[in-house]
Amino acid sequence: MLKLEDTYLHKGKRKALVALLREKGIKSESVLDAINNLPRHFFFDSALVSHAYEDKAFPIGEGQTISQPYTVAFQTELLDIKPGNKVLEIGTGSGYQGTILHLLGAEVYSIEYQKKLYEGTKRFLTRLGIEMNLFYGDGSEGLAAHAPYDKILVTAGAPVVPNSLLKQLKIGGTLVIPVGDRKTQAMLRLTKKSQKQIIREEFDGFAFVPLLGKDGWR
Repeated sequence: MLKLEDTYLHKGKRKALVALLREKGIKSESVLDAINNLPRHFFFDSALVSHAYEDKAFPIGEGQTISQPYTVAFQTELLDIKPGNKVLEIGTGSGYQGTILHLLGAEVYSIEYQKKLYEGTKRFLTRLGIEMNLFYGDGSEGLAAHAPYDKILVTAGAPVVPNSLLKQLKIGGTLVIPVGDRKTQAMLRLTKKSQKQIIREEFDGFAFVPLLGKDGWR
């Protein structure tokens, strides 16, 4: 089992990572503070832990990855989390992104498609003392039982925007989702002004693992 130690060296590397993210255009101080305060190396396999503060994505098993820190920061900044926001995360993965949302004061509901990953991350977050609502299932269909949500974040590339996610979003709520083919996606921010009016904004291109499930890739 990986020993959870956060040394001065780790803290120094996080500080340097935050400076890099700021140089790349991340402006939200609350997002940067959360990244600075969360030991990313805790979420890595021991064989890869030395790479934890590189601005790169790394494998976490089951064909999934822990997202590049810039991607985490970019998506989180687009969401504009306010303390107390009820947030649905599609794709729990390692738990790192969800923990960033938690540190920003969100009430996090997170669903993971891969059962082995879900079980391992649930055990790990319990060990860290992070309180999130974790579920195993098809995130492409959202999590209707606990809807509606103030914000929804999708951490895998979707072929289209699932209607089920828009339905589970509150009026005035925000959905951030990468949409495209299996290799590259555009980051979209969809703001639900009314049941019939959705404001769509498109941002930089990214490369995510595919969103699997009924309303994703099969």
